[in-house]
Amino acid sequence: MPRPSTAPTTPDARLRAELVAVLRGGHAHVATTDALAAVPLDRINDRIDGVAHSLWDLLEHLRIAQADILDFTRVRGGPAYVERAWPDDFWPEAPGTPTSWHAALDAFFSDLDACVALAEDPSVALFASFEHAPGYTVLRELLLVADHNAHHLGQVITLRRHLGCWPPDA
Repeated sequence: MPRPSTAPTTPDARLRAELVAVLRGGHAHVATTDALAAVPLDRINDRIDGVAHSLWDLLEHLRIAQADILDFTRVRGGPAYVERAWPDDFWPEAPGTPTSWHAALDAFFSDLDACVALAEDPSVALFASFEHAPGYTVLRELLLVADHNAHHLGQVITLRRHLGCWPPDA
């Protein structure tokens, strides 16, 4: 397990470093980038018996849900936040294409980078409750992103195993 060469010197810096580590993955589970690396584009819509979703479905759901949590966090649950309808607004309606796959992947990693930036920014109060959503905090939302992503990335890896495209160089 890789360890930072220098440990953060304050509890706040340590918490922020741990948040980044859990958002990126790669410690107790496969790194986010590795789980989504080298997916054969001709397999993104394949399904297997007993599994409800394709790789496209899972990536697009990850993208949408992470973007939604990030939107909610940026406006602190305020009136600018537009709530999506569950489950219809969180899953794709149509099969993916190579173009939509790459666009979703780019957007997912861009939003993940934005979550990491929030975690790293010492001016962001991780524990402050949102005025419009008492009990919700940036910390809670970043942990939600990490938890949700880990769950569905595990599904991605399981599906890739069943499709014969895991590990990425298989």
